[in-house]
Amino acid sequence: MDLETSRGEGRRSRRRRDKRKEASAQSKTRSQHAYRQLRNPYPPVAQLSEDQIEAIHRASLTVLEEIGIKVLLPEAREIFAAAGADVDEAAQVVRLDRALVMESIKSAPSKITLTARNPERTVEIGGNAVTFATVGGTPNVTDLQGGRRPGSFADFCALLKLAQTYDVIHLLGPATEPQEIDPRFRGLDMSYAQLTLSDKIPFVYSRGRESVADAFEMIRIAHGVSEQAFPTQCFCKTVVNVNSPLQLDVSMALGIIDFARCGQLCIVTPFTLAGAMAPVSLAGALTQQNAEALAGIALSQMTQPGAPVAYGGFTSNVDMRSGAPAFGTPEYAKAAFASGQLARRYRLAWRSSNVNASNAPDAQAAYESQMSLWSALFGGANVINHGAGWLEGGLTASYEKFVIDIEMLQMFAELFEPLSCEDAELGLDAMREVGHGGHFFGAAHTLERYQNAFYEPLVSDWQNHGAWLEAGGEDAAKRAHNIWKQALAEFEPPPMAEDTREELDAFVKKRKAEGGAAPPE
Repeated sequence: MDLETSRGEGRRSRRRRDKRKEASAQSKTRSQHAYRQLRNPYPPVAQLSEDQIEAIHRASLTVLEEIGIKVLLPEAREIFAAAGADVDEAAQVVRLDRALVMESIKSAPSKITLTARNPERTVEIGGNAVTFATVGGTPNVTDLQGGRRPGSFADFCALLKLAQTYDVIHLLGPATEPQEIDPRFRGLDMSYAQLTLSDKIPFVYSRGRESVADAFEMIRIAHGVSEQAFPTQCFCKTVVNVNSPLQLDVSMALGIIDFARCGQLCIVTPFTLAGAMAPVSLAGALTQQNAEALAGIALSQMTQPGAPVAYGGFTSNVDMRSGAPAFGTPEYAKAAFASGQLARRYRLAWRSSNVNASNAPDAQAAYESQMSLWSALFGGANVINHGAGWLEGGLTASYEKFVIDIEMLQMFAELFEPLSCEDAELGLDAMREVGHGGHFFGAAHTLERYQNAFYEPLVSDWQNHGAWLEAGGEDAAKRAHNIWKQALAEFEPPPMAEDTREELDAFVKKRKAEGGAAPPE
């Protein structure tokens, strides 16, 4: 074969490979099944005995009684005082009698319905219901082509489109921070994008009363409900992080109060890293987490009894050599199992996370995420935040990791599907037909079921080595890259009535002209 013939064959071979890759990406950009409301059929793992859970419970109440929690917002301290708490105004410290805590949290609902703009996207949390949210709040994004960079509004919208594409994502997260947008207007643009690019449950940052009020008004417009009806249904969620150890800052306390008054879901999540912001022992870190969570939940219920609220667990450890957070560790898994037990102790819905500390969408990212997901899901979590896209300890959202995570979430969704043992599924007729030493590829039982018999992978490549090389020899990250690029190219936003969009446009324009939302003081 001469050089030119060789080049021609090479070009034709590359074209064949490119066409196969394009067809593969097109067939895999969307999930093959609807993964809407998921139910976890497995009993939760118990890390601790009932006596151990009670020991943590009692110790956390002792923390609230004797040490207390510092509350920087005067309005929150007033609510605590009115409910009967001991408030030291000079020190801004609130001490809560254990009986007061337990009486206050009794009104918190154990199950909450989150109403989506598209009724088919409405989900329940609590009990054995499971919901997944996207990565949230990262300052950076990364992908194989563009590299690591500050998050932009274009990236925020792209990640929203991916979230809308896959049914296994039920709740939107703030994905990444659009850092080029002035913080006064950032919430307006982020809320508008969520409401127009998706019909799933939106996320609202607790970044001051004006910003929250703007988001609530936009969500009300999108749902077409009155101001009076808005607090009667739950349309969105937020996460309030306690400023561990034992401090509620102004914006977080405002978020608890404003979400409670308006009937929207607040997930109270202490950020307890053992050895850094919490005691180095896991039992000590869990005690502090529990005390901080109970304080925030009590504030929610003192503000508005029955307000939607959930218990957030985020206890992990740090690298004691560098102080860097570590995720997906054995300690993280133990803390997750125990957090689920504590949440169930108070009959509360529980939030966990799909997290890792890897700097790339590599094997470390996958096995740490699997560790996080297994402990969350088999610990009984109802909300999995950062379900898709988290990298670098939460500093970066990765497009490729987003798609790889979707694969993992879909596999768990399939794992939750019941296994049928009906007579027809036992395969006796197939075994009679095939007999001894044959195969089942052509059996009637197989031909009736093969198209939907097994999970169809999104990212995984099941070809043999030769076929894999012929198709380009791409690893999982490169395949995920092709999938998200194709998914964005095919994206179509969900429908929205033109008058609703015009009302949203007018509201955003008006609020920007007024100067947007001032940050909390």
